[in-house]
Amino acid sequence: MTRPSPTADTPFFNFQFGLLCTSNFLFSNSFSMMIPELPGYLTRMGGAKYIGLIIALFTLMAGISRPFSGKLTDTIGRVPVMIFGSLVCVVCSLLYPVLTTVTGFLILRFFHGFSTGFKPTATSAYGADVVHESRRGEALGALAIGYSLGSSIGPLFGSYLVMNFSYNTMFLVSSACALGSVAILYNVKETLANPQKFSPRFLLIKRTEIFERTAIRPAITMLLLCFSIGCVITLTPDLSESVGLHNKGFFYACYTIASLLIRLVAGKASDKYGRIIVLIFSSITMILSMVLLSYAHTITMVIVSASVLGFSVGMNGPTIMAWTVDLCKPENRGRAVASVYIALELGIGSGALLSGWIYQNRLENLKYAFLFTAVLAFIAMLLLLIWRKNEKKRHSDNEEALFDFSE
Repeated sequence: MTRPSPTADTPFFNFQFGLLCTSNFLFSNSFSMMIPELPGYLTRMGGAKYIGLIIALFTLMAGISRPFSGKLTDTIGRVPVMIFGSLVCVVCSLLYPVLTTVTGFLILRFFHGFSTGFKPTATSAYGADVVHESRRGEALGALAIGYSLGSSIGPLFGSYLVMNFSYNTMFLVSSACALGSVAILYNVKETLANPQKFSPRFLLIKRTEIFERTAIRPAITMLLLCFSIGCVITLTPDLSESVGLHNKGFFYACYTIASLLIRLVAGKASDKYGRIIVLIFSSITMILSMVLLSYAHTITMVIVSASVLGFSVGMNGPTIMAWTVDLCKPENRGRAVASVYIALELGIGSGALLSGWIYQNRLENLKYAFLFTAVLAFIAMLLLLIWRKNEKKRHSDNEEALFDFSE
């Protein structure tokens, strides 16, 4: 069965697309509600010195699983891979109240990473399937709306549940949200032409299938810009407490609302003006947000920093994914998207580990951790400027060749 290719006039925001956005909302709400509360939860168990591993282990497994999710997305289909990712959240959330030792918690965090290793890969490939390349940035930005809403509401809701009920209540609600995501996905139509039945041989990954070569530049950009996310997830709960912002989920709410507001605008801008130019603005905004965070000492400064960070992430997320799909062959979309997500997990995980090492539970060290991430964003900006210059030169050379009629 061959599906017709979408045209520039093909509408992508239909009932099926809405279902997928709703599933994204529940999925991101499921794991995001834990983020601001897990450092305190681990500290209560006596594992304060391991808080950097909360995100690092999660993203390590997500990164390891990406080549598998990419291959399966391109073989068995987008929907089965998304369902598996959501099911991992269902099971892991139920196990947190059971595994109550530091070792058990850390092992569970590692396996919980399967969830984001699978679902976002297939979701991005799905979004690229249903839209013409001229509207790819817009579609991927729209697809991220549900995810951003979940990431905005989840941390606030999770902190509310812990403050008014218990950690176990939060874990149960998290599992219920993920279960809702699974139920919705059973009603989403597959977009991969001629999906194959699962076979164990699909889990055999060749060296050439680990990373898609066309995704190198998007992956480098993602790595450098996502280091800040690992840093922020690890350190802002303590920063929020230090300035008197006791609902630690409020930072994430401000950050994701700002991200949500700019996604569609950034997606359309990248379709019109180009991916790299939007990413240059995104990296500049990231530098500004990290510098602001390094000197934040009031609630207002923290909120402003979170909002500026959200603008940056909202610009780079759909734009990098659209750039990735632009560069790869249609049959390799899953693998290309997975390759960039490997860079994302590596950036977040290393950001969490290194920032935790710099921080050492000393508030005066927060500044140095945030400034280090600003330096990495500055490197990303320089690389993007170089690639932009090279891109313009190639276009100029091609135009000259086009009008060169000499023998």
